[in-house]
Amino acid sequence: MLDCELNTGWLQFLEFVKAKCSRAEFDNWIDPIRLSSHSDEEVILEVPNIFVQEYLLDNYKEVLSEFLPLRANGDPALSFLISAPVKPTIKTIGKPAAAPEKEQQSGPEIRLNNTYRFENFIEGASNQFVKSAAFGVATRPGKTYNPLFIHGGVGLGKTHLLHGIGHYVREHHKKLKVQAITTEGFINDIVDSLRSKSLDRMKRYYRNLDLLLVDDIQFLQNRPNFEEEFCNTFETLIHQNKQIVITSDKPPSQLKLSERMVARMEWGLVAHMGIPDLETRVAIIKHKAENKNLCLTSQVAFFIAEHIYNNVRQLEGAINRLCAYVRFQNADLTIDTVERVLNELVQTLPQKKVTVDSIIQSVAQAFEVRVSDLRGESRQKEIALARQVAMYLAKETIEDSLMKIAASFGGKTHSTLLHAWKKIAEKLNSDETLRRQIQMVQRNLETS
Repeated sequence: MLDCELNTGWLQFLEFVKAKCSRAEFDNWIDPIRLSSHSDEEVILEVPNIFVQEYLLDNYKEVLSEFLPLRANGDPALSFLISAPVKPTIKTIGKPAAAPEKEQQSGPEIRLNNTYRFENFIEGASNQFVKSAAFGVATRPGKTYNPLFIHGGVGLGKTHLLHGIGHYVREHHKKLKVQAITTEGFINDIVDSLRSKSLDRMKRYYRNLDLLLVDDIQFLQNRPNFEEEFCNTFETLIHQNKQIVITSDKPPSQLKLSERMVARMEWGLVAHMGIPDLETRVAIIKHKAENKNLCLTSQVAFFIAEHIYNNVRQLEGAINRLCAYVRFQNADLTIDTVERVLNELVQTLPQKKVTVDSIIQSVAQAFEVRVSDLRGESRQKEIALARQVAMYLAKETIEDSLMKIAASFGGKTHSTLLHAWKKIAEKLNSDETLRRQIQMVQRNLETS
């Protein structure tokens, strides 16, 4: 009679859960469980793997207590059997208490760059939002922005923020298990585990983390088997409210990954890391120079920032090269010297064809106005200045008639174009900020 009641209790639990969770959740996590045997002391369930067991206990332990007999401590009287046990499992028999620690130690070594910390990250308009999001994740892992997906070009600071999160969590949430790894490292772990027949151990390690930091997810493209394993790990952690942070050179929608994987990565917050503006680059240069005891004048710092603009790694490489020059030559750094030492980094790219449209778009971006404003009639001070700059650059750059160029600015006359050109040319003699802005627009045109 008691056996019948226990069997009925399990069936009632299944009906209860089926009504409460989604069909996908039930089919993936609950339906594969089988009632192996039951007695007046405990219920034995057969599960396909340890992840299903952990999911059941993590999510339905209290509910199970209402349908099944209880142990003395109030927990449901449950034991589990794995459907297809593997050899590594046999090795743990007789010393189950030591197994979790052994498996945790078997994971890959955590390698966090010690200089990649929040306090060393230079904020600017292009990265302020993503820095705030990263710090929010570090202070409350698993509670906000999960997953956090950071994307941007090479050398802009994505890895810096990723490691900054890792350092902060390890120092302020010491009990949490953290792993920072590149996508290539994750793939290598899978390959090594397959060779050593310890894949289950590797899966348990990753799926029991509290914070997983993954760099360069774009290398998962065109590798469907590895993508499947990562996606399974991703879902396991997310369902347990464990924090995941991912970096990439492209947003999820532009990656050649499955729709399932793209959808998972877009669950939380997708944040873009932009190219640092001139002032931010100057701050980065000065910060890195100070850390290396390299004395740079503001004039030299601005020169470097104006001529090296693709990414932060190039700036760091420039500082390292200048440090070596000063150490070996024992000479002061002038603009002429810097230009000679860094000639490979500051060389001008081949000139591309520039159009009025490309000038207007570049000026609109640099001066933070709309393209339609530059072609319109607004006399607002900021818009009028940006429009005059665009006209100045068009006359200086494009070999075409003044009437045709002027007509591209919403039907302006050639006299308006000449007036704008003359006014900006005069301002350039005394306005250093304007000169830098125009130089930035010119370089953007060269590299776009």
